[in-house]
Amino acid sequence: LKKNIFNTQIKNKRIFIKNNLKETRFLKKEIIRNYHFNPKVHSYNLFATRKGINSNTQFIKNNITFSYISNIPKPENKMTAAAKRKQRSNEKDDPNESPIKSKKTTQNSTPTMNHSFDPKTQYKFISWNVNGINACLKRGDHLKDLLAEEKPDVICLQETKLQKSNENKIPSFDGYDVHYNSATSCKGRHGTAVLTKKGGPKVLSIADNLSNHTDGIASEEGRVITVEYEDCYLVSAYVPNSGRKLERLDYRTTEWDRKMEDYLMDLEKKKPVVYTGDLNVSHKDIDIHSPKTNKKTAGFTPQERESFTKMIQKTGLLDSFRELHPDAAGHYTYWSYRFSMRAKDKGWRLDYFMVSSQLKSKIVDSYIMKTTEGSD
Repeated sequence: LKKNIFNTQIKNKRIFIKNNLKETRFLKKEIIRNYHFNPKVHSYNLFATRKGINSNTQFIKNNITFSYISNIPKPENKMTAAAKRKQRSNEKDDPNESPIKSKKTTQNSTPTMNHSFDPKTQYKFISWNVNGINACLKRGDHLKDLLAEEKPDVICLQETKLQKSNENKIPSFDGYDVHYNSATSCKGRHGTAVLTKKGGPKVLSIADNLSNHTDGIASEEGRVITVEYEDCYLVSAYVPNSGRKLERLDYRTTEWDRKMEDYLMDLEKKKPVVYTGDLNVSHKDIDIHSPKTNKKTAGFTPQERESFTKMIQKTGLLDSFRELHPDAAGHYTYWSYRFSMRAKDKGWRLDYFMVSSQLKSKIVDSYIMKTTEGSD
């Protein structure tokens, strides 16, 4: 995608592009970071951030506005012979084609296992960061369709963004019982939930947070739920992000990770453990699209990766995906909204199913549902 970047200026709540290419009204007075012109489709992609907001803020995370302006006539300027030849070549293409071709997702296209599933002898667990369960439900029936198609024994949700007072406003899910652990501080942020199948494996208990391994943040932000089955513990976690300025890095690596590993080891003394959720770390270079440029970014700092390695070594937990697919590259669970990273498939693998070593021979499959949409 060829990019020509034009300088802009604000005047009377209008945006004027130098050289008089285009004038357009904007609803709010905002600072324009980039203005990309794509001559192939005669359109512009306009990326704007509100005044005072860090330009690294991700799209559609409350702070960012994205505008797409199409069918804008080309500027009337003199063109070289080479430019005219290129224009004629481009006009052969579909004028309605998107600047970036995204993968089309048809209804009910969620990938399934390539082998039969026996609910009498096997468990099926799914983990999903929904980036706000209300927002996910408003985007369509993705969650309900996923439950109906996959019929998991339990689905673990992270970043539900609920308050205790509005949990009962979420519609029920046919065939499933719901347990929420919503944040009491930072209302409308964080939070976890588990949906357990009625008539599925017997649930012996459900516990919030880290039991006797007291952690105020885990409790106040609703970050952990543990489901006890006869054969194992299922621990779902939404691990704290270290922050844009790494302000939580020390807490994450010296407190959270250490208390979590102690908690998991205590559980393992009783029965095997499955540890899942948004663990907010890309462990290896193969787990991220651009390892060289992200070493100072939360989720891929050397400190976080080393801390995760230490937890694995101490608990003996195995990365189920890497056990089955040790060399598989390009398998991600998170994509930034900036610059259409999902369409380009430039993402991060931040979500895991870690299992006790005694469960290694019991793993049937572990995979990522890349076409499932509805969250971030």
